[in-house]
Amino acid sequence: MEPTTIVAMIAAVSGVVLGWTGKTQAFKKDVAQEAGNGASLRTDVEYIKRGVDDMRLEQRAQGQRFDLLSERVTRVEEASKSYHKRLDRFEENRRGDL
Repeated sequence: MEPTTIVAMIAAVSGVVLGWTGKTQAFKKDVAQEAGNGASLRTDVEYIKRGVDDMRLEQRAQGQRFDLLSERVTRVEEASKSYHKRLDRFEENRRGDL
């Protein structure tokens, strides 16, 4: 075999090996980067989920406070009606005494 043929064969084999190695390393790098992006995305989604859960709890608590306030307003309105009725009766009795 001629030396140029041997050099050409070695160059071809080394080109294939180097190409394959480069491709493998690039693939591993891409996989690692995608895994990092996926982990970051999962972390962000978990953070958003916790925020939504906190808002739901706060909304539920706000609804309970609103219900209690509504109930108190109803009681005050009833007491006010009762007070006005007594006041009306008092004024009628007072007019009758004059």
